[in-house]
Amino acid sequence: MQYWLLKSEPNVWSINQQKKMGLKGAAWDGVRNYQAKNYLSKMKKGDYCFFYHSNIGKEIVGIVEVIREAFIDPSDKKKKFLAIKVRFKKRFKKPVSLKNIKKNNSLKHLLLIKQSRLSVMPIDTKSWKIILKMGNITI
Repeated sequence: MQYWLLKSEPNVWSINQQKKMGLKGAAWDGVRNYQAKNYLSKMKKGDYCFFYHSNIGKEIVGIVEVIREAFIDPSDKKKKFLAIKVRFKKRFKKPVSLKNIKKNNSLKHLLLIKQSRLSVMPIDTKSWKIILKMGNITI
């Protein structure tokens, strides 16, 4: 299993909207960055992703699970970019803010800090566990 982080602006797609989709989940689409596309192509069914509210909040608020691997993004008219399908898994009891992530020396290497505009990124296992602990959550 691999771990990832997916960013969404909560006024566009929030953790609450994701949860309302239930077991059928929802497509994670609209990604228009080649590095993010490459990460989407590597995601496997059963992988877990942190759900990050960007711009408003700037915090990890929950976890989603990949339920369908990469496919051509139906919202991309040129058919160059990919989407995946995810379903809600769990909400954080205590969201983990970007500010607190930056304060943790063990997390300074994360792309969330180094490439802040990237919307899809891998998270190593050690960092995944640290962030779970910071959010007072188990999975």
